[in-house]
Amino acid sequence: MGDKPALRPGEPVGAALTAIAHETVAEARTALADIDRGSAVAVHSYRKAMKRWRAVLRLLEPFLGPEGHQLRMAARDLARQLAGARDQQAALDALKDLDEAELGLPKTSVGTMRGRLEEARLATELTTLTAELRDQLQAALAGAGQAVDAWLLQDVSFPDVAGEIARHYRRARRAIPAAWAETGAEALHQLRQRVVEHRYQMELIEPVWPRFGKLWVAEAQRLRERLGSHQDLVVLGNLTAPHQLLAPWRSRLTLPIEQRRAAHVAGSRRLALRLFAERPRAFRRRLEALWEGAGD
Repeated sequence: MGDKPALRPGEPVGAALTAIAHETVAEARTALADIDRGSAVAVHSYRKAMKRWRAVLRLLEPFLGPEGHQLRMAARDLARQLAGARDQQAALDALKDLDEAELGLPKTSVGTMRGRLEEARLATELTTLTAELRDQLQAALAGAGQAVDAWLLQDVSFPDVAGEIARHYRRARRAIPAAWAETGAEALHQLRQRVVEHRYQMELIEPVWPRFGKLWVAEAQRLRERLGSHQDLVVLGNLTAPHQLLAPWRSRLTLPIEQRRAAHVAGSRRLALRLFAERPRAFRRRLEALWEGAGD
């Protein structure tokens, strides 16, 4: 993790949490300021930082009271304003996934579809990430930074944090489908949201469990990406509906999308059952034992 703020045995927990929050807000502000790399990069980086920020806020809500919830809702609402640009990129990612899977799509058709999606993405960026919206996002992040300055977390202990991580671990575990093949896209999308939260929350305590903690975060990221690829294919499929951008290719895309979605569902199942095999109480006890043992 390098010099990235995290919870480390022997260091004050409250101060570490405040540093983590400040670093996450700064990451989002940098993403918006670095527009010269292109709007697509800025949107992706900002949304990534906001997902981490919201995961941190979920973890800390019991200690922050209503303010924590309000900050998280504000971050969610602002991120949604960039959803259009993200959907175009998701469709491009899904098309690349299908092409690399070699499911019989003609290269000429893939090239034409990619061109249409690129044009749509550029047009969406021009109308979405305006200077006015960037100013609005920057103002919200400045307010978030000021809010963090006023946080009173000095009494928060590691067992408090472990309890919250375990509670969200339980939420993710409960979101795992009983019948994967029959589960709808929305339920899998909700599972992905829980996995994203868990991934970022586990990253905060990686130094407590250095070797295996890194592997755990990597495994959670793999699950996140599998579920994300499934969602990207859903977005691509929606664009083949009548009067949509890729409607002319509906007959060519329908079967490959179904085949690739099934592959991602199967891969997600294997990862999820392995990652969330432990019961939440045992998971919490393990975290607390590792923290106590690290101080010996």
